[in-house]
Amino acid sequence: MALNPFFLNGSPGEQRLVQDLINEQLKIYGIEVTYIPRKFVRKQTVIKEVMSSKFDDSFLLEAYVNTYEGYGGSGDILTKFGMSLRDELTLIISKERFEDFISPFLAQMVDDGIEISNRPREGDLIYFPLGQRLFEVKFVEHEQPFYQLGKTYVYELKCELFEYEDEVIDTSNEEIDSRIGNLGYISTLQLIGTGTTALAQPIMGTGYIQKIYLNNDGRGYKASPTIGITSAPPGGTNASAVAFIRKVGGVYSIEKILMSNAGMGYTVPPTITISGGGGSGAAATCSINTNQFGVVRIPMLSGGVGYSTVPNVNIVGQYDGEQAKAVAILGNNETISSVLIENAGSGYEDPPQVVIGNPAIITGIGTYVFNEEVIGSRSQTKAKVKNWDNDTKILKVSFISSDKVENGFYPGEIIIGQKSGAIYSLKYYEGMDLYDKYSENDEIETEADLILDFSESNPFGTYWC
Repeated sequence: MALNPFFLNGSPGEQRLVQDLINEQLKIYGIEVTYIPRKFVRKQTVIKEVMSSKFDDSFLLEAYVNTYEGYGGSGDILTKFGMSLRDELTLIISKERFEDFISPFLAQMVDDGIEISNRPREGDLIYFPLGQRLFEVKFVEHEQPFYQLGKTYVYELKCELFEYEDEVIDTSNEEIDSRIGNLGYISTLQLIGTGTTALAQPIMGTGYIQKIYLNNDGRGYKASPTIGITSAPPGGTNASAVAFIRKVGGVYSIEKILMSNAGMGYTVPPTITISGGGGSGAAATCSINTNQFGVVRIPMLSGGVGYSTVPNVNIVGQYDGEQAKAVAILGNNETISSVLIENAGSGYEDPPQVVIGNPAIITGIGTYVFNEEVIGSRSQTKAKVKNWDNDTKILKVSFISSDKVENGFYPGEIIIGQKSGAIYSLKYYEGMDLYDKYSENDEIETEADLILDFSESNPFGTYWC
């Protein structure tokens, strides 16, 4: 039979009164916490696994601490990986306050078409100011107390201490954002504040090899072969050269032969031999100049700083014959290791000037800002800024991703800040996390290899068939 219509199980006026009383109690006895909703950056399409997420909005909200005697949970536990903090916190917030002041903003956030803005969501964060700690919402109880006067009025948030997993937290609240400044997997980029141009000075001579001609590039060369040049006459200087290989259509061959020393004192063209490198069939000859001055060697005065690509080399000077040509070779740490001679030239009365092109960036500019995205100009690797030290030019980054390369940034490329516009050249890239004392995977693997050799088919023993 139907309920008695003359007795109400809670009228709208009574429900409104209870909600107002709860709101007032929370404002009197509660504390002001910061509610931080989670936004999904990337998910797996099969089981909707969250691969990465970010937190870039925050809302102030009053909440009552239901665990008034202290944190709940298992507390601090000593494990074989160090201390594990398993504190829990239970907060009670007003349902009306959440729906009126937070839900309208959350309604604008798309989450795969799922409507989630009408209540707090598991996975969101709560910043607890008394302990200055971040807690993650693990469960939202929305039916307790159980329908007093026919309605629910509060949400009970069961929270656990947040374990950072490389999420992007950028709420523009320094007190909150600084909590994760040194957390997560952090890589180090040593940048170059000021690049310098490499310097070289030519050595002149006569009776030198002017140019080496590659008559046959051969095939099958997997490594650079050895270039042999017959010795100069007594009193002269022996020439030396280096071969460079290339791959065209799946076939390896010699691309060119450059001289590190054109020699001096040659009266007849020397014999050039090509051996090693795993290939065969290559052959080369040379021409010499016996009565004019040319560039026989180009020693480096300074390797410069900040070279990410091979610069042009121009040999500038007066000559009555042929202009000398040279090629720069990149070394370690974005320097020029050597300048090799392609053509020693002829007819120079005075030593020419060797002009090596400038590095990509002579002077880095700008200041990277926390949590901005930086992109490598060559690798297109993306990362989020953790910290930037303008004095040491060390940039700490996390959340590294790239569609082109596996090893992250290329040494020597330009690191561009997408928000700040900062531009610096990368000297070297340290992919290891040097700041988390528990991130010792490579060391563990190295030590394990000393015990068990997993390159063997059976590292645990030897069995004879």
